[in-house]
Amino acid sequence: MWLEILLTSVLGFAIYWFISRDKEETLPLEDGWWGPGMRPTGREDESIHPFKVETSDEEIHDLHQRIDKFRFTPPLEDSCFHYGFNSNYLKKVISYWRNEFNWKKQVEILNRYPHFKTKIEGLDIHFIHVKPPQLPAGRTPKPLLMVHGWPGSFYEFYKIIPLLTDPKNHGLSDEHVFEVICPSIPGYGFSEASSKKGFNSVATARIFYKLMLRLGFQEFYIQGGDWGALICTNMAQLVPSHVKGLHLNMALVLSNFSTLTLLLGRRFGRFLGYTERDVELLYPVKEKVFYSLMRESGYMHIQCTKPDTVGSALNDSPVGLAAYILEKFSTWTNTEFRYLEDGGLERKFSLDDLLTNVMLYWTTATIVSSQRFYKENLGQGWMTQKHERMKVYVPTGFSAFPSELIHTPEKWVRFKYPKLISYSYMARGGHFAAFEEPELLARDIRKFLSVLEQQ
Repeated sequence: MWLEILLTSVLGFAIYWFISRDKEETLPLEDGWWGPGMRPTGREDESIHPFKVETSDEEIHDLHQRIDKFRFTPPLEDSCFHYGFNSNYLKKVISYWRNEFNWKKQVEILNRYPHFKTKIEGLDIHFIHVKPPQLPAGRTPKPLLMVHGWPGSFYEFYKIIPLLTDPKNHGLSDEHVFEVICPSIPGYGFSEASSKKGFNSVATARIFYKLMLRLGFQEFYIQGGDWGALICTNMAQLVPSHVKGLHLNMALVLSNFSTLTLLLGRRFGRFLGYTERDVELLYPVKEKVFYSLMRESGYMHIQCTKPDTVGSALNDSPVGLAAYILEKFSTWTNTEFRYLEDGGLERKFSLDDLLTNVMLYWTTATIVSSQRFYKENLGQGWMTQKHERMKVYVPTGFSAFPSELIHTPEKWVRFKYPKLISYSYMARGGHFAAFEEPELLARDIRKFLSVLEQQ
């Protein structure tokens, strides 16, 4: 029986490979207008303006008043994080937020890097732009666009930026020195949300491409995880001649190919291109893939269908917002953290850093618009958009962090990204790679650049 299954699988792969070979096609660039009302007839203002993060006593007072009115629900005994954010630990987080967290100090930290805004396709686009403090003689920095995801923000990159822009003063060689641009996805933080339906990852990719052109970069490198990985992938599909290299720490590559190999991989893993490490991270598949996805994807079903409903509640309650966001920084960092009463949050992050990220959603009132991004991208179903069926023909590097929501074997990545030139099994880390393990990610980005430049 197993011989028949094996022969059938081989034949199936051969047929699938033959009919699914792609030409190096690109997505049409097109154009868009996402601001309110009709598109103006005049030319869009392309000026770039400095921006500063600000706060006020009134803003902080309103936050404290709302925190003080929080209604506590006792957790079930011994429930840890199995039911979501444990409310006993939530009381500790709230107490710290109300009595010790210094938002004004964190605003000063946010303003350590230069912030800017510019209008693209009717939306005010926020970004930070960090240049190297010094360069070796005769060298120019490598422009690198880094894109965040949900429920993150540009703040996720604050600890990796010095390792990329000033490596020599942070224990790394100056072989690769970067100029880093970190935009906020429209509808997140300080980037204006779309006023119209349909604003998806492809539209975001086009806007970020226009941003890089506006900054004077005809060729550049891009990096992302979560939504950032999809946006960067779409940029490579839209304008491959402008993208010198694509580095990812997550890839949305589930397909018929990966599903079939996943089902057969336990017995025929080596034949299918799986390494021992792949098998260790994927199996037993029932627990490490299917059950894990069921546990961690409930939010996605809500946000893909009716994001405004839950968003209205979260936008009104800072405590509810914190619980909803911070729960992801627990189990998406390590799924085993659900067995801990504090969710393991402070094992990898400080409360100051976590709450700063929450504040970027709270003070800008962007939780609803950030959640709408799920409906615009996934609300029509899986594999319904052209870019999902297209491959990416740009030199690609990939960091496989062991505690990512789903492990992505090199074979899967290469199926979508045929020009994969660097694939690394990372020593530790989960979904929020730049936030959690900035040095590991920085080193792998540099490794990818070294391999690329040697070709």
